[in-house]
This record gives sequence, C-alpha cells and structure tokens, in this order.
Amino acid sequence: MGIKSEAFFLEQAGAPLVQRSLQLEVPSATDAIVEVTACGLCHTDLGFARGEVAPRHALPLVLGHEIVGTVVEAGDAVKSWVGKPVLVPAVMPCGECVFCQAGRGNACPAQKMPGNDIHGGFARHVLVPARSIVSLEAAPKAINLDALSVVADAVSTAYQAVLRAELCEGDVAFVVGGGGVGGYVAQIAKALGARVVVCDVHPERLAGLAADHKVDVKGREPRDVRKELFGMAKQWDVPSLRWRVFECSGAAAGQTLAYTLLSRAATLMIVGFTREAVSVRLSNLMAFDATVHGTWGCPVEAYADVLQLIYDGKVQIEPFVERGPMSELNEYLTALEAHRLEKRMVLSPTK
Repeated sequence: MGIKSEAFFLEQAGAPLVQRSLQLEVPSATDAIVEVTACGLCHTDLGFARGEVAPRHALPLVLGHEIVGTVVEAGDAVKSWVGKPVLVPAVMPCGECVFCQAGRGNACPAQKMPGNDIHGGFARHVLVPARSIVSLEAAPKAINLDALSVVADAVSTAYQAVLRAELCEGDVAFVVGGGGVGGYVAQIAKALGARVVVCDVHPERLAGLAADHKVDVKGREPRDVRKELFGMAKQWDVPSLRWRVFECSGAAAGQTLAYTLLSRAATLMIVGFTREAVSVRLSNLMAFDATVHGTWGCPVEAYADVLQLIYDGKVQIEPFVERGPMSELNEYLTALEAHRLEKRMVLSPTK
C-alpha cells in the first residue's frame, strides 16, 4: 500500500533542506520500507547540501545514508523482514553485474546509495532493496541501536579499508586524519593487533583515540612527520613491507602527508575524499614497489564481522556519537560546516 511519510529534501544546492511530505511507493517484490529510528550526519551529506558534490539522483532528494530502523512493509519475496530491526548499508550493489560477480560490488555501476541514488534517511521512512539490509536482531541489549547507524558508513568504511589493506597482527597502521572514519580505522587496526599511529591537525581529536602514538601535525612539514613516524616503526622493529598507511582526512594536505609515508613495499589506502588536486611523484610507487588502493564503502557480506567487533566490545561507538533531533538538521549542517561538531551526530526523526 506504500506509506505517506515526512522527510527533509535538498531542493536546491546551498539552500536549507525543506521538510515536507514524502509518498513512498508500494514495495516491489524485493524491496522493503524501513521506519527510521536514526540517521547519522556525514560530511558527504554536507558536500551534497552545499553543492560541492552533485548527487546522482536529480533534485529534490532526501539526503542521509547512515540508517537504522525497523522494517514495516516488504515485498512478497521478502515478507520475513517485517518487524525486524535493521541497518541499511550506505552502498548497496545490484549483486548481478560483472563487478558484483567478480567480488567488486563496491564498484557496481548499478549500486544504490541512500541520499545519493535514492531517497535517504533524513526521513521517517525509507524504501530500499531488501537484498542489502542487515539484521540487528543479534545486538546485545546493552547496545543502543540508534548508535549503530554510523556503522552504515563511518565504521564499515573503516573496516573495508583495513580489510583491503590486508592488515595483520604486528603490522603498523599510520592513520592520517583521526576524526570520523579515521578514528574507527585506528580502533579496528588496534583490535586486530596492529601498532597504530594517528596524525591529525586537531589535537582534541587525538585525545580519546586508541593508538600507540599520536601526532599533532598542524604546521609541520610532511618530511618532518615522516621522520618521526619512521622512527617509531624502527623502534618497533617492523619493516616497511608491513606498513599500512590510511589517508582518512579528506584534505589535500593529508593526502600529501600520507603519500610521503610510503616506503619499500608499503601499502597506502585512500579513504578520504577531496575535490582538491594533489601533486605527487608517482615514480615513488615504482621505486618503492609500493601499492596504492582506493576504497569505497563496504561489502554487505562483511557487516556481520564489523558488528561482531562492536558486540564484543573491541570497537567503541558511544564515546564518538552525539544524539539530536532531526528537526534541527539544518542547524547541524551549519555546525558541521563550521567544524563545531566534535562527535558524529545521530538524528532521530521523531524529535
């Protein structure tokens, strides 16, 4: 029968989001309608809202891609989902194309991202493909399900970056950018037994992070930072082929620093995004026989392992989130733009 809901629409880039009604279609045989419990606020949402990045869906569009909620309506083939608490992944591949069949669903040309390809979670309800949703039924009672919304992007993206880097126990993880995704990269790398070094230009971000060494890099030259970090790895007697560099800052300066940290047979993961161009000497890759990977989202099949790290207490979420009413979404976007938010906002559509 579909559902008449309420949502915050981006109608014009650079203008405040507009709250108005949203009519959701009757779910197809394989789709589900999720009643949103919470939706996280991400820098990607800000990029869309301010017109720095164009979403793939034409405006007007409901933003928001870190969604948890309860399935309230589902198609004939997926009726078993009704009534279950779920997480909606930020990246939902089609599962059928050559990319998906090759195990590269994150690069699927037909993928659906809430708040980008389809209407997202800054709403009371969202219509999504049921093939991608993840059950939260196994979550311990002590865990607040609304906080798990950030798993849809911030935590799962970090996990995929660590996974694709093939990080192992005893490796060194150099994390550039300790806020948001970078903080979770540090936690996950530490949980897997790596030595972790986190760099950031904001010392307050470093304070609560799980790391063996923290570096305030504001105003410092990359070569100076490189010398300090290489010295730490030498103290730990870890050769450079076991170094994993994670660029999570999404800033040109951070990407320059991360590239500077490459050495013989080391691996660099580009996790953050910036529209700024970065000038690097690609011949370093040849000279060092080094590896660079881009990483986008997280495969749906990896979410069970991500959630288990949280359920087991190896990755903490609560200290890094703050809750607020979705009714103040535009104010939070302004605060995010001004760097006034110290934690990731988790917004409730019922407040």
